[in-house]
Amino acid sequence: MRLAKPRIAPLQDSELTPEQTERLSKSALKDGPVLNIFRTLVRSPDALRAFSWWGGYIMSRNSLTPRDREIAILRVGWLCKSGYEWTQHHRIGLQSGLGEAEIARIKVGAAAAEWTPAERALIAAVDDLNRDHFVSTPSWVELSKHYSERQCMDLVFTVGQYTQVSMILNSFGVQLDQGQTLDPDLKAF
Repeated sequence: MRLAKPRIAPLQDSELTPEQTERLSKSALKDGPVLNIFRTLVRSPDALRAFSWWGGYIMSRNSLTPRDREIAILRVGWLCKSGYEWTQHHRIGLQSGLGEAEIARIKVGAAAAEWTPAERALIAAVDDLNRDHFVSTPSWVELSKHYSERQCMDLVFTVGQYTQVSMILNSFGVQLDQGQTLDPDLKAF
């Protein structure tokens, strides 16, 4: 976590306008609370609507497998030092077929020996995008050996989306939701 308290506080139910209530009703987890990210973003209802539409594509309609998508998102969260993102997608990663050891290995990156060649290429591309905002030619060539053109595009879309999400979370100081625990390697400074 970059901040120990929010710069922009999440809205409580008693503070919501009817428009904000409507927007949040579409962002609630099934059988669960509305997350702090949405309670913060709803301060700009139109931005939340657009954010949710694109986020829905990334999370549900892109061509990457859920497992590959989560490897990419977790790597972005780690590189951006986004404790909130890492915490949320740790849970989603487990639901998408990643094991605890694999999630821990995402911190190491593509150099970890246990990754498959496809996973190594995926992580290397994420690292390129984070470092240079560009997938290098060697990384693109390797990535293309394992993924279709659309999957390569969707990887760039996913990294771009979750880099933006991490910037939002970090800059606004969105705090973990109730009951969550921060990875000690991402403690607030």
